[in-house]
Amino acid sequence: MRSDISVRQATRADIPKIVSWQVAMALETESMRLDPAIVLKGVTRVFDDPAIGYYLIGEKDHVASASMLVLSEWSDWRAGFVLWLHSVYVEVSARNSGVFEALYNEVRNRVEADPDLKGLRLYVDKTNQRAGNVYQRCGMSRDHYDLFEWMKA
Repeated sequence: MRSDISVRQATRADIPKIVSWQVAMALETESMRLDPAIVLKGVTRVFDDPAIGYYLIGEKDHVASASMLVLSEWSDWRAGFVLWLHSVYVEVSARNSGVFEALYNEVRNRVEADPDLKGLRLYVDKTNQRAGNVYQRCGMSRDHYDLFEWMKA
């Protein structure tokens, strides 16, 4: 990892920044305006209930510049957990700096070191080609599954 890039576990002090990044990401990638109060409740819940998952913070030059939410899913096919990378955001000024790759490599290294962890997954809006290209450069592939969802209105 480059000396100007680091990864750390998020703390409660990071909550306001994570919330602002999530609101910005939704607007940027899906033209969706999120209610910051609801996002605040959602982000805070992760810290209140660590069984949900955890956030990592990517820093560039010792400044928080990116975040990633890591969630686990049990796979009976693999008899282990697959980690989902969610809510990835990199500040515009830190893009193409290696900060996402550092976050990704941190989680991938955790998977490689733990026999109960079997792999990584994420989803990306089909129109977000820039993010898709980054994920492919990190060695991820567009798998053979389509993601379907239903959400309450």
